[in-house]
Amino acid sequence: METKLNDFDPAVRARALAELNALVQQGVISPEPEVDVANMHCHTFFSFNAYGHSPTSLVWLARQRGFKLMGIVDFDVLDGVDEFLDACELVGVRGSAGIETRVFIPEFATREINSPGEPGVCYHMGIGFTSSRVPDTVVGILTDLRQRAAWRNRDMIARINAYLDPVTIDYERDVLPLTPAGNATERHLVVAYLRAAARIVPNPIEFWADKLDVEPDQIAILIGDSPGFQNLVRAKLMKRGGVGYVQPDSGMFPSVEEFHRLILACGALPCAAWLDGTSEGEQAIEELLTLLIGKGVVALNIIPDRNWNIADPETRHTKVQNLYRVVRLAGELDLPLHVGTEMSSFGQKLVDDFDVPELAPVRQVFIDGAHFIYGHTMLQRALALGYQSEWARAHLPSRRERNEFYTRVGYLVPPGKASMVRLLKQLNSSMSPADILSRLNE
Repeated sequence: METKLNDFDPAVRARALAELNALVQQGVISPEPEVDVANMHCHTFFSFNAYGHSPTSLVWLARQRGFKLMGIVDFDVLDGVDEFLDACELVGVRGSAGIETRVFIPEFATREINSPGEPGVCYHMGIGFTSSRVPDTVVGILTDLRQRAAWRNRDMIARINAYLDPVTIDYERDVLPLTPAGNATERHLVVAYLRAAARIVPNPIEFWADKLDVEPDQIAILIGDSPGFQNLVRAKLMKRGGVGYVQPDSGMFPSVEEFHRLILACGALPCAAWLDGTSEGEQAIEELLTLLIGKGVVALNIIPDRNWNIADPETRHTKVQNLYRVVRLAGELDLPLHVGTEMSSFGQKLVDDFDVPELAPVRQVFIDGAHFIYGHTMLQRALALGYQSEWARAHLPSRRERNEFYTRVGYLVPPGKASMVRLLKQLNSSMSPADILSRLNE
């Protein structure tokens, strides 16, 4: 049944989760006790999850392992939002859903931000979505994100095909079948090329040694380690310096304003993304965040593991201090934190270890941020009273007031369908924030 959670057929996934949940209710399966941890940034197989997890499978993972809060974030699509939140409601997991893409920031056109080697290009997010469906006014923006990604993939394939010939792939035939809904990433392209090479060339080790400019002995070792070899192929062919790579320009990605228009139309929250503070752009992080707040940003995403789990002691010290500085700044700027491990690359953790000495000082603000986005999600999903609602703007005019309110809601509302029913029955838009918190406390 757990294998079926990752089937490309959504009906198969839904039936498997229902059966597993029934076994929990019957006491046949005993999930681990709930732990005060959160992973709010998990990619699903609708973009790429290194472990193959669907939205449904991630919910079951959280339920089984006792993760208190979990959220999904996919590149360029909202395909998994309904499935994920419905599954959270069924089994009782505190959840949220978002989208990630790359945007171009002209004010930082000469400075590298969080996309290495690409000045002006910035990974950027929207969090707190409550549906995969979007208003008609912004359908075109979401469609454009998907189409831009597909165009970049096709363009990359054309260059790599020419270099790897006779090992070539076709986008429709070899890549799209690897995805559940036609949203392919570079990692899907890598899998397609590896399969093509195994099928076409008599000696894949010699072939890849030549094409990747790596000694055959090293290829022989790596080729048996699928994740490691895939990372090598991607780095050599698709990243900066590879034959498939093209230096991006301002026309390749949407503007921040366009992306925010999609997010706001859905009642969701524009969210900046932090890398590690070492780039020129992130060394000017206060300038960058102030600029983005002016464009509508209300939260900040951090991937904690890349900011402390580093072998070199000097580099680790530098990045940990950068982390502490940006967390302090986020507090000063009233930006709740959204944290997670991504799971989009092999070796990334299922959940962060907030108890390590480096993360212990920021643990609580990470957990508070997870409850904040969960609180928004529940009120928006149940009653359209989320962070961006007219109700919130009228009753909670400042971002700090809204942050505190939705964080408290997140702590007070248990997960699951019963909570959703109670919210619908007991709360309404005529109530004040104080009234809502009082009712939830009861």
